[in-house]
Amino acid sequence: MKHRFTFVLFTAVVLFSMMLASCQPPAPATEAPAAPPTEAPAAPPTEAPAAPPTEAPAAPAYEPMVVSAENCDYGGEFKSIEALDEHTVKFTLCYPDPAFPSKVAFSVFSIQDKDYLDANQGDSVKMSDQPNGTGPYKVTEWKRGDSITFEAYPDYWGEKAKTKTLIFRWSAEAAQRFLELQSGTADGIDNPATEDWEAIESDANLKLYPRDGMNIFYIGFNHDLDPFKDEKVRQAFAMAIDRQRIVDQYYPKGSTVAVNFVPPALVPGASPDVPWYDYDPQKAKAMLEEAGFDFNQEIELSYRNVVRAYLPNPVVVGQEIQAQLAEIGVKVKLNEMESTTFLDATAAGEKPFYLLGWNADYPDASNFFDYHFAAETNLQFGTLFEDIVKEIRAGGQTADPDERQMHYTKVNELLKEHVPMIPVAHGGSGTAFKASVKGAHSSPLGNERFSVMETGTDQLVWVQNGEPAALWCSDETDGESLRACEQVYEPLLSFVVGGAEVEPALAETYESNEDLTEWTFTLRKDVKFHNGATLDANDVVATYASLWDASSPNHVGRTGNFEYFTAFFGTFINAPK
Repeated sequence: MKHRFTFVLFTAVVLFSMMLASCQPPAPATEAPAAPPTEAPAAPPTEAPAAPPTEAPAAPAYEPMVVSAENCDYGGEFKSIEALDEHTVKFTLCYPDPAFPSKVAFSVFSIQDKDYLDANQGDSVKMSDQPNGTGPYKVTEWKRGDSITFEAYPDYWGEKAKTKTLIFRWSAEAAQRFLELQSGTADGIDNPATEDWEAIESDANLKLYPRDGMNIFYIGFNHDLDPFKDEKVRQAFAMAIDRQRIVDQYYPKGSTVAVNFVPPALVPGASPDVPWYDYDPQKAKAMLEEAGFDFNQEIELSYRNVVRAYLPNPVVVGQEIQAQLAEIGVKVKLNEMESTTFLDATAAGEKPFYLLGWNADYPDASNFFDYHFAAETNLQFGTLFEDIVKEIRAGGQTADPDERQMHYTKVNELLKEHVPMIPVAHGGSGTAFKASVKGAHSSPLGNERFSVMETGTDQLVWVQNGEPAALWCSDETDGESLRACEQVYEPLLSFVVGGAEVEPALAETYESNEDLTEWTFTLRKDVKFHNGATLDANDVVATYASLWDASSPNHVGRTGNFEYFTAFFGTFINAPK
């Protein structure tokens, strides 16, 4: 339209000029010399000439990252991790791993934005101040010592959180958690005390969600520290503990006495034909005397007063163990410690005698055996027993169930011989919610997903046993930290709500080669981090590199141990000699 109007205006001007010329008096007749023939200048164009073509600056070419080991002699599982393109990541392993999908589904291996990771140099403490995930909730406030507030993330790639605001609070006292649920100041609580189960089940306004006992409570020894350097002493202590009495007196229904370290449901892994020592205090005392044990010494038994599915009442169980050992003349002093300090101290190998346990991260015996008895960064039992390590790694590197069980049976025999710990119980536990909360559940893995829950209001309040140590969990092992992180961050795969089966998460599909040494993941294309960045394959490589590569500037974490990585995948590359 603009060009057409210009032409009409030009024509009108020409006609008007001709009319004016016809009204002027005629000029005197003269003959002008003939002008040389010329061509009239071309009329100006009615359309502006096209602007010279320009091209927008090209976006920088995507440069896929790759991190690799020179060879597999360094002793770990990964050979390389590479971005094949923006949405495809390939892991090449040094040996087969049938549990690989379950491992990468664990929340410690959630994916972080590479630029954000670089900007914070992999420091878990810094990243905890402004958590940046891809999950259905984002953190808006962490009041240390009081609460954490999460808000639904509006740009979440999947099903949006059903409740706008999620609040985490904590109390070490089960009675306090139950009181909050009864009074209505909490919508859900973790690990109600054994004595409160009946009250919850009989209250029409409340509902109990039991968990299967996919866990182990054990009494740990550091065999490098006195007085537990002598294997005979550790064997004697194993005979001095009445495990049946502990379960009968202090555990809820659904709990069982441990026969092995791994729960009986995990086969390959459990070996019912390799039972633990029978309770025999007389023989235990005789063995201690034979070993030259000093009955005048006082031994410190360390623990944390944090309720767990595997240990529902740490204080009274500690007192019970103290009393049982007193029956054979062993003096025990109880040492209650703050939770994070306790976990750091045991992992560093600083405590000779302690109470601890484990809840499954994924349903495979390797999750129990590898972390505890074959991880070089976990020194809680002292120097690794090489014969145990050999069998654990052999069992974890074969997909044949019968062959795996052969190796794991040998592991159970060696654990009974060396006694780095006493397996006591597989604890039943649960969550409790207001009966009106839709979507409420418990998980056998302790990873309850609050985004699927509805309270009928804009807010859900959850009270758990303790405060998280950090809100970037690559270097954490504590359940309270992990549960909080699981609302904010996501791994490549995840576990179904309330179950232990693997399902897609940030990766929409995955596949492996026949011998399970190559695993390829295809990422979703519509995932945004809470800071607005878009997920790509380099984020995956950079996240895993920060854990695997000891020379990476992002290999920082909180303690720098990265216990889960070494437990699941073995040694770091480029570790100092």
